[in-house]
Formats: sequence, C-alpha cells, structure tokens
Amino acid sequence: MHLAALGIIERQGMRVLSRRGRALLAEAGASVDEASQMVRLDPAMVGRALATVPAEVTLIGRDPARSCRVGGHHVVFAPVAGPPSVSDLERGKRTGSIADFRDFVRLSQAFDVMHVCAQTTEPQDVPVNERHLDTALAQLTLADKAPNFYSRGDAQLADCFAMLRIAHGIDEATFRAAPRCYSICNTNSPLQLDVPMTDGIMEFALNGQLMIVTPFTLAGAMAPVTIPGALTLAHAEALFGITLSQTTRPGAPVMYGSFTSNVDMKSGSPAFGTPEYAKAAFGAGQLARRIGVPWRCSSATASNAPDAQAAYEAQMSLWGALLGGSNFILHAAGWLEGGLTASFEKFILDVEMLQMFAELFQPVAATAEEIGIDAVAEVGPGGHFFAAAHTMQRYRDAFYSPLISDWRNYGAWVEGGSKSATERAAGVWRQTLAAFQPPPMDVAAEEELTAFVDRRRREGGAAPAG
Repeated sequence: MHLAALGIIERQGMRVLSRRGRALLAEAGASVDEASQMVRLDPAMVGRALATVPAEVTLIGRDPARSCRVGGHHVVFAPVAGPPSVSDLERGKRTGSIADFRDFVRLSQAFDVMHVCAQTTEPQDVPVNERHLDTALAQLTLADKAPNFYSRGDAQLADCFAMLRIAHGIDEATFRAAPRCYSICNTNSPLQLDVPMTDGIMEFALNGQLMIVTPFTLAGAMAPVTIPGALTLAHAEALFGITLSQTTRPGAPVMYGSFTSNVDMKSGSPAFGTPEYAKAAFGAGQLARRIGVPWRCSSATASNAPDAQAAYEAQMSLWGALLGGSNFILHAAGWLEGGLTASFEKFILDVEMLQMFAELFQPVAATAEEIGIDAVAEVGPGGHFFAAAHTMQRYRDAFYSPLISDWRNYGAWVEGGSKSATERAAGVWRQTLAAFQPPPMDVAAEEELTAFVDRRRREGGAAPAG
C-alpha cells in the first residue's frame, strides 16, 4: 500500500491550487504542470521529507503543566471541532454561536482528560472576517491548554499567531522555536489541495507550529469502495502534505492524519463508528508507523442524538484509534450527527468514556502490598474484606469514580428520578459551567489581547483566503 501510494503521487500527482505551493515544490525538484496545476513527487523526494519529521514534539500550553507530548507512546485527546450546529436537551439543535463556543472551551478546560482546545463549533453570529479573533481570544483567555487555529489564509493566521505570542509573553523567535498551537489541514480528496490548506501547511511549517495533514476519505464516495483502496489514496495524500511541510521547513512538527470511513451505499450518507472505520484506523496506524510519523485519528458517530447509537459508535471509533496506536484523537468529545452538531450532553458522556480509557491505561503494580497476602490471612475463610485493614487503607481511591454512571440499585435509581445517562450528563455540563473559573492570566497580557482584538476589529479583521 505504501509503494502504491508513492506510485500515485509520482505518476498522477496532486492538483495544487496554490501558486505559492506549486512554486516551492517546483524549486525543490517536483514536476509541475502549470496548465493543469498537477504536481508530481518522486519517491526520493518523499523519502527525504519523511527523514526530517520529528518523531515526538512537546505541544506547549500557556500553563507549562498543560503541555503535552505528541508522538511516541503518548496519546492526546482533543474535543470536537468544526460543527456548524450545537445541541442540548433543553434548547434542542440550533446554529452555533460564540457563546456556545466559549462554553465548549470552558468544558474543555474543566476536564483534565481533554489535553488541548479545539474549534468546537462554528460561531455564525460573528462575521467571518472577525471570527478567528473571537475564537482565538476565547481559547487563550478561558483555557491554558494549547489552542487550535484554522488555516484560513495568511492574514488570519498572522492575527492568531500574534495573539498567541501575547498570551505566552514571548517574541517571534521563541514562538517559532517550539509548537504552541495546532491546525488540521484536510486534503480535498481525491488528489487535490486548495489554497487555504496548501498555504496553511506552509505557514505552520515556517512558524514551527504543529500541522496535522488529514485526508478525509469516505470509501465509495471520495475514495475507492474498498478499505485498502481508500487507505492507499489517503496515504498518498498525507505523504504529499507532509512532503510539502518538510520542503517548506525541514524538521517542522507535522502529523499523519487519517479520517477514513465508509458511506451508507443506500443513501450516500457518511457512516462512522463502523467496523470498517475501526479497520481503517488499524491500517492507518500501521502506515503511519511504516513511515515513522506521529498519527492522528478521531472518535465519531453518525447518530443524530446522544443515545445508545452515539455511545457504541464512538466507542468503536475509540477502540480503533487506541488499539491502532493513535497519538492524537480529534473529536474525542462532543461529536454528533456525522460532525454537523456539537452536543453538550455527548461531550460529557465522551469525557466519562475517555476517563475510563485513561484509567484502563494505568499500569497495575503487582507488589506484595498490592497482592494483599496479609489481608487474605486477616479475613480468613467465609469472611469479607470490607473492614480489612488493606481495604480501609485504599478504599477512597481504589477504583475509578464515575462522572455519569449510576451504580445504585433499581429502587434507589427510581427514587433519584429515574434519569438516563444523557439526562445526568445534562446536569453535569450545566454544573460544570456554573462553577467554572478561568485559569489565571497576567493582567497586562489579557489587556493587550483585548486591545489587539479591538484594533483588528476596527481595521476590518481579515477575510478568509479563497
């Protein structure tokens, strides 16, 4: 599959709509046809690029304690990103707003199992030329974890990078020396890179920030109907994007992103959390390790409600990602309706699931104290361990304490209102927001950020690239 992917980008190539991108690749030795905008890479050029990709990087948070390792045996959980709509049990489905965006940032900050922030919804009550300012400000002031910036043109990225430098109190050279934010660039499958994505890969590389190159391939729609065919096409596109990154700046932090699933062949609708989705995750993980590049995957569901289908499809996705060895899982909390909706209840249900996976990953120490031979001797035949000294020393934190799960018996559950897990999740997110306190921030930096946003707003912001 790897060799087949190399053959695709050597013989067919990728259409690159950015003149700047084509020029850079041509200068580096790629074959460029300006009339068709097709760019072809020989395997040696791809090999040189892969040799310079960092195997691990530290993604630095505003609070150094929130920094996280990307790559190796580490896994980063990131919340849902990009849905135009949001939903909750009380208000139903509605268009995403900046108020919703801020609430999702607060939830992302509140739970430690969320390691970074994300563009959790598209706030459509803010003009597109100012939207990046408001979303960046929310992430930088309501959280101290690494933010996610969209690649929607050099002007918008320049604003976001300037704001990040202000929040961290650093100069440009320090900023370019280590990643403090990340972005996702999706190829336009099959075999095309548009202007914002091409230029975004280049700008993130030039500035030393983490770029995740992610082909979005649905088997039977934008890719061959077979899982090996869809994976091979996605691999070819990822190789192309990674080569562009390393050609721009060798050693720039970049990840191999995968988002391969299938469609419902009766309706054409995307399907997520399917057996094919998990198989594709296993394959993508193997391909990423084959080329020695950190790998990003996702948790997803096609369910339209935070129900049993949403839970089992999300868990199937997570098993595919985690057993496949993913280093970065986007959409890990809140994804609903095939990515069209960010759900507050689903966010909390996913946090519960992620916390359980995190506990599952903890090693079990088989020391003499843990084995508890003395406790067995103390209790003896026919006894119980509730009051044993071994139990009394450990009972407070011996087991995972659930966020949502209700372990009471049926009678106690009925007396408590007979609430479903989704209804309990609604209470948790509301309580979390009511108790939220933003992380401390230098007053001067916060004032400078606000002044920057006000000035850029008066100047008209920055229109997204076409």
